[in-house]
Amino acid sequence: MPQETTVPRTCPFCEATCGLDVTVSEGRVTRVRGDADDVFSRGFLCPKGVSLKELHEDQDRLQTPMIRGADGVHRPATWDEAFAHIDAHLPAIMAEHGRDTVATYLGNPSAHGLAPIIYGRVLLKGIGSKNVYSASSVDQIPKQLSSALMFGTGLSVPIPDLDRTEHLLILGANPLASNGSLMTAPDVRGRLQAIQKRGGRVVVIDPRRTRTAQAADEHHFIRPGTDPLLLFGLIHVVFEEGLDDLGPAGMWIDGVDTVRALATDFSPEVVAEPTGIAAEDIRRMARELAAAPTAAVYGRIGTTTQPFGTVASWLIDVLNAITGNLDRPGGAMFTRAAAGASNTKGEPGRGRPTKTGRWTSRVRGLPEVFGELPVATLVDEMTTPGEGQVRALITIAGNPALSTPNSDRLQAALEGLDYMVSVDIYLNETTRHADVVLPSPSPLEKGHYDLALYAFAIRNIANYSPPVLPLPEGMRDEWRSLLRLTGVLTGQGADVDVDAVDAFVAAEMVRRECSDEHSPIHGRDPDEIMAALAPRIGPERILDLMLRCGPYGDGFGAGDGSLSMDELQANPHGVDCGALEPRLPDVLRTPSGRIELAPEAIVADVARLHEVLMPTQRDDGAIVLVGRRDLRSNNSWMHNLPLLVSGPARCTVHVHPDDADRLGLADGETARVQARTGTIELPVQVTPDVMPGVVSIPHGWGHGGSADTMQVAGEHAGANSNVLADELTVDALTGNAVLNGIPVQLTAVRADAPVAA
Repeated sequence: MPQETTVPRTCPFCEATCGLDVTVSEGRVTRVRGDADDVFSRGFLCPKGVSLKELHEDQDRLQTPMIRGADGVHRPATWDEAFAHIDAHLPAIMAEHGRDTVATYLGNPSAHGLAPIIYGRVLLKGIGSKNVYSASSVDQIPKQLSSALMFGTGLSVPIPDLDRTEHLLILGANPLASNGSLMTAPDVRGRLQAIQKRGGRVVVIDPRRTRTAQAADEHHFIRPGTDPLLLFGLIHVVFEEGLDDLGPAGMWIDGVDTVRALATDFSPEVVAEPTGIAAEDIRRMARELAAAPTAAVYGRIGTTTQPFGTVASWLIDVLNAITGNLDRPGGAMFTRAAAGASNTKGEPGRGRPTKTGRWTSRVRGLPEVFGELPVATLVDEMTTPGEGQVRALITIAGNPALSTPNSDRLQAALEGLDYMVSVDIYLNETTRHADVVLPSPSPLEKGHYDLALYAFAIRNIANYSPPVLPLPEGMRDEWRSLLRLTGVLTGQGADVDVDAVDAFVAAEMVRRECSDEHSPIHGRDPDEIMAALAPRIGPERILDLMLRCGPYGDGFGAGDGSLSMDELQANPHGVDCGALEPRLPDVLRTPSGRIELAPEAIVADVARLHEVLMPTQRDDGAIVLVGRRDLRSNNSWMHNLPLLVSGPARCTVHVHPDDADRLGLADGETARVQARTGTIELPVQVTPDVMPGVVSIPHGWGHGGSADTMQVAGEHAGANSNVLADELTVDALTGNAVLNGIPVQLTAVRADAPVAA
């Protein structure tokens, strides 16, 4: 029998960060199971984790750079050939047309990778372009902006303290399918059941009866896009009935009277009709929330991907605050991440103003937020002639041709670029347009630490996974590719010394840390610190610096804790730094040192609620589209794994029985779904689990053109719901895409059925 080795590993597929046991025999993965000793997940595992073996062994996963020929066909190339090709084209475009003509898009998987998070920033700085885009403006920027305006940073998102709360109100989120989002929490089902077992209550507000809603104590359908009205209705009751109590956080809160005045016009009787939730239910929910010993309000995709995404995100935390549940055990709390969190750096309790719109997009004038422009306008920048037109694109672990609004229009625009580079594991709907594709290693061939996701964890956790397997011959570390690309774009040529660039980046980070009067190594000799970080290089060296200077770090002998890379590697199942603790006022980074409960920019947007969402503005006969997420298919790149696409077809349109009867749609037959931006066809699934007047289609599908490069995905192509998403409809404050509440028309696909006008 061949000798087997089992290695603990953090799953890289979603935000839950579950621990895996990966068994390897003679260099091959033989089994993937849940790690019972993981300090966070305790053996919990979903189907995505098991499929890590299939991803590693996927024959379609790129193993060598690819260069696109004049015939449009990609052919293997050496690394030197690939970078020479890039060096011959991209610098010339920047020199002739300016740096802003090179755009960058960072996809969702880059948030799960240590190298893209650390060295992606270096690359963006090296390019120096204002045209930076990411998946964040498809799903979460409104929450980050509201958090920054209220608490001082975009990472200061209050997280439900799931393990201690007695009452959880969930809006527009389905954590039993997503495993949490902006709420890093393995085994959400088990944690929700624990709330119920200790006598607590789980309430879900969603236009679909999701898996989470089915497991809840109470579920209410809500008309898509009206979450701010419901939230204002709940807030109205709390103030009107004297149920408000700011609790210990109250001494740090400003703006309560402003919010109280704003809520006056949104009584339950006023918002009941447009939301579809009875006034008496709204009043009861508010009373039960306020009366609970501890409670937390949590919202996600359904609340952020709507025209009032920032307002809805803000009102969630207003409700947490005025019921006394902000920054208290069992309420909504702030994670104290071990590394990389902006609310653990600098002066405690004080920071700089959050500014948006420091520049705007060239064509539509949409605002910059956190250094990014909304991806909903990327296609405008690519297709509108004139000075500053985007002529080149770099994508990192992203598939915007499927994942952004009006994606058919973007796919067409990609073909018109002068040049394109992608860093990716597949030739997919986006990267097939690239002139050069630089592959990344399998997740099992690189180190892993969830630098972004641990900032939203329901416990303070740190866990590093070293590579399980060595890099195969011909593969390069992802961080080396990103730094070599940075060297090309900063004029150092295709043969840049990557180790020298890496050392420069690390030395600069050390210098800044030594200059920070609030750092444990303030005043130390940077050369001494660099020597102490040796012999590590790459992202592990920088992670070690972050950990040792972080809130649990050893501070190179001056810290209060012991955390370092050495300690993490000595504890392969992770280090539990403890339950969430109250962090006010030190967590704040607002200029005032206070919680700004009524940020001026958000308050100014409330007036639109009266104009847009009141009953007289709603068309009762309209059908609107919402998205949905499946446990097995969070993103498009997971559809090439047989385990995750097996079983019943999941790319279907959910239709309520009443709507199916009215529209002449039958279960299992094909429907044509049409919006302003395009038309798709897919099977009908008639179900009472969707609200009348609402239909639901999952995102990330539409692989019809990828059968030659992604065989399994091509065999399970499905239809792309983002063909129906309108890039012209966005959240006003952030430009975030609107993916819920899209007006559509449905018709049965039959020989005698005309296409809807």
